[in-house]
Amino acid sequence: MAEVLSQKEIDALLNNVQGGSEGASTETNNDKDVVPFDFRLPNRISKNQLRTFRNIHETFAEGFGSFLVSKLQSIVNITVTSVDQIYYSEYVLSVANPACLHTFDIKNTDVKGIFELSPDLVMNLIDMLLGGNGETVSKAKPITPIEQKVLNVIIDRVMQDLTKSWQIIGDYEFRTERFESDIDFAQITSQSESVLLVTFELMIGDKTFFMNLCFATFAFDTVLSKLTTQHMSNIRPGKYSGTTAQNMIRENLNGSEVPVTVEFGKTKVSFKELIELEKGDIIKLENKIDSDFPVKLNGKVVFYGKPGVVNKHKAVKIIRKVNSENL
Repeated sequence: MAEVLSQKEIDALLNNVQGGSEGASTETNNDKDVVPFDFRLPNRISKNQLRTFRNIHETFAEGFGSFLVSKLQSIVNITVTSVDQIYYSEYVLSVANPACLHTFDIKNTDVKGIFELSPDLVMNLIDMLLGGNGETVSKAKPITPIEQKVLNVIIDRVMQDLTKSWQIIGDYEFRTERFESDIDFAQITSQSESVLLVTFELMIGDKTFFMNLCFATFAFDTVLSKLTTQHMSNIRPGKYSGTTAQNMIRENLNGSEVPVTVEFGKTKVSFKELIELEKGDIIKLENKIDSDFPVKLNGKVVFYGKPGVVNKHKAVKIIRKVNSENL
């Protein structure tokens, strides 16, 4: 049975509460710092899983950065600055207006998200994609339909690189849904739900911009179930499961394109003879008709072959291979 306080003890407690006491003050100062905890919405993603997501998107940043270097012909560096769990309402308040937002989903899942580019970055990318130097400074304005079409080259590549980087978890395919300039029309979850926000710092030359990936986490259960220690111990994408590194390299090399040229002969003509050439004239080459012609890969002679026709197409039959010592 609980102990019952007397009236005198109750009065003494009330006096201490109203006036305070040294003992109570000393006891309070010795307490540890209180950390607030929101019982309405505990974190869905653990710290270990957040680190995995960070590694995945660092891989994405590396691949996407390489694409921008070749596309913009400029120095580009992309880094992941933060991976956080916040309320969707907090993310909505951080988005500029007008904005450049592309909603997307993952095929065969309920996962939805938003890819956000800062307005300054959008203007810079469009200017450079159209042949400019990216130095044009313009005020933030809604993206026009023509500018959206130009920017689609970037967005399509983002979806491809996200699909590749997420292969470490499973066979997830990212697909764009629509473009929005107002965050109010890009609703991917309720205001009180949590989202996973991945923030990138993108440097083009000496300019710094930001872009964000926002994932609604309410449908992340299937994804999180694959982020176990046992599953992540195998860092290879799912489609390479059970294959050796040699087979993976061979598969990638098989799809690589190498320029091949065949040299049918050489000769020397004067400039006068060159400008006097007419249709039907014959140029005599130095080599004989039954000679083997050098087949060059990337400018180096690797094979020798003979010309012919296969299925009404011109072809070269490989006769012999050049020794590797002579390459």
